Amino acid sequence: MSSKPRIALGGILTECNELGGPPIDLDWFVRYDLRREGEILAMAGGVVGGMLEVLRQAGAQPVPLLYASTCPGGYLTAACYEQLKGELLQRLSAALPVDGVLLPLHGSAVAEQTGDLEGDLISAVRQVVGPAVPIVATLDLHAHVTAAMVRGADALVAWETYPHRDALSTGQRGARLLLEVVAGRCRPAMAMAKVPVVTSGVRGSTEWGDPFGRIMAATKALEGQPGILSTSAFMVHPYLDQPGMGSGALVITDGDLPRAKALALDLARQYWDLRFELEPQTYTPEQAVAQGLKLEGEPVILVETGDCCGGGAAGDSVATLKALLGVELPGLALVPVVDPQAAAACHRAGVGAKVELELGHRLDPRWGTPVRVQGQVLRLSDGRFRYLGGIWGGTEGNMGPAAVLGVGQIEVLVATHPTYDWMDEQFVALGMVPKAAKFVVAKNPMNYRQAYGAFAQEVFVLDTPGPTPPTVRHVQYQRLARPYFPVDEEIAGLEPVLLSKED
Repeated sequence: MSSKPRIALGGILTECNELGGPPIDLDWFVRYDLRREGEILAMAGGVVGGMLEVLRQAGAQPVPLLYASTCPGGYLTAACYEQLKGELLQRLSAALPVDGVLLPLHGSAVAEQTGDLEGDLISAVRQVVGPAVPIVATLDLHAHVTAAMVRGADALVAWETYPHRDALSTGQRGARLLLEVVAGRCRPAMAMAKVPVVTSGVRGSTEWGDPFGRIMAATKALEGQPGILSTSAFMVHPYLDQPGMGSGALVITDGDLPRAKALALDLARQYWDLRFELEPQTYTPEQAVAQGLKLEGEPVILVETGDCCGGGAAGDSVATLKALLGVELPGLALVPVVDPQAAAACHRAGVGAKVELELGHRLDPRWGTPVRVQGQVLRLSDGRFRYLGGIWGGTEGNMGPAAVLGVGQIEVLVATHPTYDWMDEQFVALGMVPKAAKFVVAKNPMNYRQAYGAFAQEVFVLDTPGPTPPTVRHVQYQRLARPYFPVDEEIAGLEPVLLSKED
């Protein structure tokens, strides 16, 4: 190793949905974050910014390859993955020799012909650099950790918070661990243990007393013990459909694999014991609206989890909008809908124009039928906004041409492209004021708490058709075999699945 270690850095970071959602092509990454070589070095935030900060402080030389990140959607098209993977590997081959590799990944991505994108990519990187060069990958805590990922990487380091506030510090932790390995100061021994618990993120906060937060706290407490290099807890992304999906914990010790296995197994068993607490109470839109109308004050938050763009849905559902249209509202209701045709119609008509159009279920029509509405175009926008935090904190989001359509007391934010919801940036960008509304439809199962939790009168989690349901009890998986919770509440003789380089 040289006195100034050369560390290759690059990856593909997105979350995919195999139950629905529009396919992800290269244009999705162009709209969010697609950087090559020197463009990567300019990144100051997020997981990559954290990696670069640590490398520079340590006097290491970053060798930037390709970094592609975008809002969750369906699967990556084969052409998209082939191009991104090919570019990354080509640049890595040209950069050799390197002393280590950092891969900022998600852990729940799939491509059209590749069910385990991250495992495939890590394995391909390993083939290029050989067995002796250490590889550290960072992951979302909703990763589906596979045997290929564990075999191919020397260490996997996951985010610690949900909502995801720690992308930068996770990048820092991954880079520090890699530099320790490169310097020969530790020998990672990694074990992942998981149980067949597949639940949505509704009860998965690490901040507000949710059961997953207790597992995370127990997992991270181990890092204070001698010989423990890193620990991670995982609530698997439930909208994949892959063999062996499950949730649990990963432990990395300094050279002590039996200890890593024992600790990971203990945490996975704790996870199984909490399974019933991870399932949320849900309402139909009609039930929630009726109960909300009885409440004094505002706003009432209607969480349409089934249409979460952050989980890969299209954002085009109008299930809750239909319920709001069916009642007399005492105040404003704010509803987001992704519908490129309706957005284009509003832009053609112009501000102040009256329009009649079909709204909803254009991108992923299997989940419902459009609703015909008459309304007035109140505002128009190019759909650009800036994220206030989270994975893409500080970067620009792009809904594409967007409009606010007034339909009686309802203001509908009509966007062209799905975008991830962090706070209420999309509403604010279009001049909409959630705090002043009687009802607000939120389509993220977790981040609504940070956006509206301080002033919401009540929150109802809705069970509506869509590819990101609040429970997977009724999902018909094709590749994930039973038994798994919540379909199977008890599993006789259950033992966690253990993954390591030896297994």
